[in-house]
Amino acid sequence: MTDPVTIAHRYVELWNERATSRRRELLSQNWTADASYVDPLMKGDGQDGIDALISGVQQRFPEFKFKLIGEPNGYGDHLRFSWGLGPDGIDSPIKGTDFAMLKDGRIRSVTGFLDQVPAGA
Repeated sequence: MTDPVTIAHRYVELWNERATSRRRELLSQNWTADASYVDPLMKGDGQDGIDALISGVQQRFPEFKFKLIGEPNGYGDHLRFSWGLGPDGIDSPIKGTDFAMLKDGRIRSVTGFLDQVPAGA
């Protein structure tokens, strides 16, 4: 397995990337073609579906960025990490924990949990 910290940083980099072409490049490099993403609010299948989810989050929260919270960890082909989403310089108002399954060092699936979501977010 590739270092869990490296994979988690690549994941956050993807969610923060605003340029569509660069985001597609990151998906291609770090996610399998049949990758999937699901959390309580949304679901996406394949790189196109995941890219659409990311674009939607960026449109809804244009001034927010993702950042890692704590230290990612993993074993075998499993990875767990927590993240925050919010404006720079303050505690993130939105927080979650994601569990990823890997295949050959690339993300194959992510199941996300929302740990903190303010009303109206």
